[in-house]
Amino acid sequence: MTAVLEQWAGRVRAAAADGKPLRLRGGGSKDFYGRAVAGEADDWLDTREYAGIVAYEPTELVVTARCGTPLAELEAALAEKGQALSFEPPHFGAGATVGGCVVAGLAGPRRAQAGAVRDFVLGAKLLDGQGDLLAFGGQVMKNVAGYDVPRLLAGSLGTLGLIAEVSLKVLPFAVATQTLRFAMAQEAALASLNRWGGQPLPITASAWCDGVLHLRLEGAAAAVSAATRKLGGEMGGEAVAAPEAAAFWAALREQTHAFFAAGALADAPLWRLSVPSLTPPLDLPGAQLIEWGGAQRWLRGGEAATPAAIRQAAQRAGGHATLFRAGAGERSVSDVFQPLSAPLARIHRNLKTAFDPHGVFNPGRMYPDF
Repeated sequence: MTAVLEQWAGRVRAAAADGKPLRLRGGGSKDFYGRAVAGEADDWLDTREYAGIVAYEPTELVVTARCGTPLAELEAALAEKGQALSFEPPHFGAGATVGGCVVAGLAGPRRAQAGAVRDFVLGAKLLDGQGDLLAFGGQVMKNVAGYDVPRLLAGSLGTLGLIAEVSLKVLPFAVATQTLRFAMAQEAALASLNRWGGQPLPITASAWCDGVLHLRLEGAAAAVSAATRKLGGEMGGEAVAAPEAAAFWAALREQTHAFFAAGALADAPLWRLSVPSLTPPLDLPGAQLIEWGGAQRWLRGGEAATPAAIRQAAQRAGGHATLFRAGAGERSVSDVFQPLSAPLARIHRNLKTAFDPHGVFNPGRMYPDF
């Protein structure tokens, strides 16, 4: 191990021996996500000390980077070779790191077409709760065998261990792209998205808000051109200029879009509901924005939109709800994520015990008891 990893391993062992937690943190751009993490200043472990791209082979479509590597730095290196992280991870701030990107497990507008963060994680080096450095997976898909631990780390919010390095699959930029805009009500938009989803159309992102549906087409030039003609003629879709379209999808990914950043409900709690795409409009008070072909529903609820009502609505539809951002001036200490069933809770506890037997890493960040 390098000197930094040796130092971190020592801190982990000391924390385990003393029964003290360690709060893992990179740039802090996603501190708002999950349950509140408290602790003294010396409890924090800053992952930005361990940064840099370890290996990048464009022809193999894989990059390996250390946990503290700025996400913007990694994306810039990939862009020089015409490649990108296709799941479009949000930054939510200039300090976003690669490690934070993986453990947060958040994907952007292309998620429904490209896949989740976990689908791009090929391998990882993990410092576990006993201070041991473990290696899982590989740097190409054919080397991934047995239990797919690297995928398990995606979305774990640092509760299983400290990701030292991670290998990620990358993909080339699309040859052509076009965004279309349609004026339609929510019910019509959902029906259209589900109908188009069953057709061979190169749709890579969608978003409906305030009576307007945006649709992004990407792929081969001929396919994008044909789809643009079809949808423009069939539904009267209006082509959006490239700079405006790029700004729109970036604002959606980074939540600087007006739905998230302005209006009377801007300080209200922000909920993320994951439901089947065929779910009809949800009868909930507040403003809504719909992504991922209808499967992701964002809700800015007022006082009438109680957590119980929101979760019940999601469950009735066959999905679940997450309190993505608490309201202004408050920070939720429980019930951020959908409560787990007893079997799932047992699996989570067993995993936590296996990787972090002394409860060192980010205790309570996901659920109160682990």
